[in-house]
Amino acid sequence: MRPRIPTYLLPIVIIVICFSAFGTDAARRNEKDELALSNPLILKWRYASDQTSNFTPATDAATVYVPLADGTLVALDGRDGQLRWKSEPGGDFSAAPAADDRAVYVATQYASADRTATRGMLRALSKETGITLWMRTLSAPLRGSLAVNGASVFAGAANGSAYAFDKTSGRTVWVNQYSDEFDGQPTLASERVYVGTVGGWLLALDRGNGTLMWRYKTSGAIRGPIAVANGVVVFGSADGSVYACRERRGEHLWKHRTGAAVQAVVAIEDGVLASSFDNYAYFLSLKKGDVLWRQLLPGRIPARPVTASDGALFTPLSTDTAIVLSLKNGKPLNTLQLSEENNSSAAPIVTSDRVVLTTPHAVMAFAANR
Repeated sequence: MRPRIPTYLLPIVIIVICFSAFGTDAARRNEKDELALSNPLILKWRYASDQTSNFTPATDAATVYVPLADGTLVALDGRDGQLRWKSEPGGDFSAAPAADDRAVYVATQYASADRTATRGMLRALSKETGITLWMRTLSAPLRGSLAVNGASVFAGAANGSAYAFDKTSGRTVWVNQYSDEFDGQPTLASERVYVGTVGGWLLALDRGNGTLMWRYKTSGAIRGPIAVANGVVVFGSADGSVYACRERRGEHLWKHRTGAAVQAVVAIEDGVLASSFDNYAYFLSLKKGDVLWRQLLPGRIPARPVTASDGALFTPLSTDTAIVLSLKNGKPLNTLQLSEENNSSAAPIVTSDRVVLTTPHAVMAFAANR
């Protein structure tokens, strides 16, 4: 015989059951929202534009901020692709933007009054309206991409200046001058900012004051993102190699030679996923640089892939598909049909449960069919 619940306890029991059901449903929604690249993905929205650029869009998980070739920044709703606002900061974009919980940070360039030099500008735009919150003029344009943390915006310039700007005002926190050009993607890790130069130097700088902690020389330009994991810094070079050194002092650990310039690396658990212009994706051991697998793709791989627990999504050039490879063995798991040949070197990004890709004529978002 089942025990009867006293009448005065029934409201409490009902509340407990409701909260339990809510928690279970929330957990199930979280599981569903987790990106699974190996599952079928369908086109959720498409924003058509013949002005897309090679700069990777920024996102804050709710909105995608796309820099266009005509100098316009468009803010698109990450769920349905609807236009939220447009902003024309002035000039042409010179680096990929960055976004945080407060603003969107954009770098542009313009000719000086006498047209003998190219100047730079950094702006913070309101995420809600696109209105300029502050702007900072510079003697040379910022290149590559911007990086932002809780206090600062980090960037390298064409004239060899490495900067940290206060993100609330735009004032210079610190600046270092080097006899080399920057055109890379700064990476923030362990109170340091890592950035590569066109001359082949990887610099490890203190985020707080810009002090040079160590540097490492390669034979080619370092333009792609840098991976930091388990005390190891890994990066690619235009000399065709992937390099690994110790995070603390920059001592050389290993080097792996590929068939062409290495555009990007991603650290995944105990491995490194490297994209090379020889059309191969390489998965290397983080500890020794041994090849765990490699997979030939149908075109050059210009940008960092999107990764999830089950795979990595690449956007090869001169093809009409994006390809998902297994992280276990490199075998193809999935493809996304783009309906046009892709010649954009902008990297794919993730916003919420959607993968967002840039092609020459559109920005597209793919997600699971549910």
